[in-house]
Amino acid sequence: GDARVRGQTGVVSERRGSYPFIDFRLLNNTTLSGEIGTKKKVKRLLSFQRYFHASRLLRGIVPQSSLYLLDEDYLGQARHMLSKVGMWDFDIFLFDRLTNGNSLVTLLCHLFNVHGLIHHFQLDMVTLHRFFVMVQEDYHSQNPYHNAVHAADVTQAMHCYLREPKLANFLTPSDIMLGLLAAAAHDVDHPGVNQPFLIKTKHHLASLYQNVSVLENHHWRSTIGMLRESRLLAHLPKELTQDIEQQLGSLILATDINRQNEFLIRLKSHLDNQDLRLEDAQDRHFMLQIALKCADICNPCRVWDLSKQWSERVCEEFYRQGDLEQKFELEISPLCNQQKDTIPSIQIGFMTYIVEPLFERWAQFTGNTPLSENMLNHLRRNKAKWRSLLHKQHSSSRSNDHSGQVTGSQEQTLNEEETP
Repeated sequence: GDARVRGQTGVVSERRGSYPFIDFRLLNNTTLSGEIGTKKKVKRLLSFQRYFHASRLLRGIVPQSSLYLLDEDYLGQARHMLSKVGMWDFDIFLFDRLTNGNSLVTLLCHLFNVHGLIHHFQLDMVTLHRFFVMVQEDYHSQNPYHNAVHAADVTQAMHCYLREPKLANFLTPSDIMLGLLAAAAHDVDHPGVNQPFLIKTKHHLASLYQNVSVLENHHWRSTIGMLRESRLLAHLPKELTQDIEQQLGSLILATDINRQNEFLIRLKSHLDNQDLRLEDAQDRHFMLQIALKCADICNPCRVWDLSKQWSERVCEEFYRQGDLEQKFELEISPLCNQQKDTIPSIQIGFMTYIVEPLFERWAQFTGNTPLSENMLNHLRRNKAKWRSLLHKQHSSSRSNDHSGQVTGSQEQTLNEEETP
């Protein structure tokens, strides 16, 4: 596959690659590159027009002539939703519809303004918006899960966490900007397949990053490429921009699920020893890493209707990978076999081994705030619902057996589902 250098030499923004024997279009469903470029330019223009129209309304300025790109009622509802952006029941799917698929850009513009970052860092609004559009467009909308709506959801969660008193009392404008940027860009240009898939298909990204945090490194480097290309921070001292780039990398790399135990053990040690000093930049950065990790996997802690949608989306993405692996006679990855790995069993395992341990520690850090308690309550209720659905699946499977008994192969499958 090809690679492009954005901005300064040495930072590669890796573009869509190709597997040795797999046509990457199977993942992207894209057409000719020239046509894509034209479409992107049109999309970028329309996105800016939509934002310009919406931003005037958000400031209370009624335009002389409407662009008619968004219905006034939709804009009003989107504006109302933004006034409640710190609420945990914020419906990102609805917000994405109300903003005509521009949830990430609209949310980021609002949050950068709310947190005073535009004024503090003297950011140019047009340049800032252009950068946000670049980030949003670098997500693959055809991915069921790893798309710009997921990025917007993580960013909204991060905003909620940054407001937790235990953290908020110590955060600097740099901390807040890093937290929001990392949340927004943490999965940028995600191909819709996981790291083991890239390694076993000998994808150029796996070679580039020597099979270590392949996707996370790519998300980080792509983000730095766009930051430099946009020149958003070009007016800041070079030392500061270099520090921002490195800290962005440290935050995004923390989302690698393979490093989960490493962060949990460290967090447990800090909490048990009560030695977190949030006055120190190093400890604040560590808690920003933890906050981003929580935001990235907070779906099971949302209200059931939202949580269920995310669960179905992530499993659909897993199953698509499994179908690709089957098509090319590769071993099907764990959780990617639709015949064996059911949504309830995947979710119960994910909640039990990944989500619960992290969020229980987060609640301990925050001091069991209303938000932390709310998240844990949702998590427990959602897990109970998935267990109920799993039980119904098992009952249905048994009743469908012609002999009235569970066959040996069925029993084996059920046992595997119960121990994901």
